[in-house]
Amino acid sequence: MYTTCLHCQKSLGSNEAIEALPIGRRLAFDGEKGRLWVVCMLCQRWNLTPFDARWEALEQCERAYRDTRVRLSTDNIGLARLRDGTDLVRVGRPLRPEFAAWRYGDQFGRRRRRNALLLAGGVAGAGLAVAGLSAAGVALGTAMPLLQLAAMKAWRQQLLANRVHLDDGRRIAPTGRLRLLQLPVEEGWGVEAGVMIPIDSTKSLARKWDGFSQQYEVGVTTVRGTHAMPLLRRFMPRVNGGGASAAQVRSGVQLIEEAGGPERFAPWAASQRGIWAAKSQFGDTGDVQFIPVAARLALEMSINEEAERRALEGELAQLESAWREAEELAGIADHLVMPAVIERQLDAIRRRLG
Repeated sequence: MYTTCLHCQKSLGSNEAIEALPIGRRLAFDGEKGRLWVVCMLCQRWNLTPFDARWEALEQCERAYRDTRVRLSTDNIGLARLRDGTDLVRVGRPLRPEFAAWRYGDQFGRRRRRNALLLAGGVAGAGLAVAGLSAAGVALGTAMPLLQLAAMKAWRQQLLANRVHLDDGRRIAPTGRLRLLQLPVEEGWGVEAGVMIPIDSTKSLARKWDGFSQQYEVGVTTVRGTHAMPLLRRFMPRVNGGGASAAQVRSGVQLIEEAGGPERFAPWAASQRGIWAAKSQFGDTGDVQFIPVAARLALEMSINEEAERRALEGELAQLESAWREAEELAGIADHLVMPAVIERQLDAIRRRLG
């Protein structure tokens, strides 16, 4: 089991209450669907636990939740705090709005509060910096090139640190905003992005940025359909970095319902560009940063849920494969130990029953 958040790479902490999963201070579980998450206390995002580390921990979570007297719950979702301070979120059969309120409300709400604090601190810090330079006798015009160089260096480092492995095998570093595209292909949608791509991975982008790196070239690429999911999973938390209110989260959930579910939301959103363009007064309506707020939130929520659905399907495929192998071995074992006379009698019974 990993010990850091898959999204912000910070420590998930530890607990002493769940012996089979001693990682995390808040655990969410759905015994019916066989899902178990570790909730990051810093970014509030849910990390789905690996398949092989889940089942015993699920039983222990259920037992610990039932043994806790002080609980808050609705008909579908409950919250219990254990003696060591570990929080357990028990998911039953919630409607999507209720589940979204529990799963994403804290996440977007914390981003909203953090953004307000950063904005206030940034304005104050900028004022102090200018005042300090002025007091030191440094002209603002002289200091600006230094600030620009520092910003460029940080931007370059961030680009290389945020390279994304796409489902189609490519590894790219986004350099700009993403744009939703409606494509006349089977996927029906895609994403266009400005990117840096290692030169040895593609020859389609000829323009090289010599001032940045001899190993990368810069251009625009289109990622089609579900192959774009890893890129959007990395990018959308930045787009929604300002957070959201509970009402905005509910509006995003309503859009997911209108689209027909998380797996259908991205192609539905790409088809809405013309409608949103008619209502927008600024920005490129294909740019994910300029689509309606509720749609931006819905895109991030739907991507997370779709990724977990695909992971669960992979787990079910593994279970089916293991079951078939076990069934085959059981059949061989039965034949090895069953006397021939019994086998003949069984065949006679099968023939009589047709």
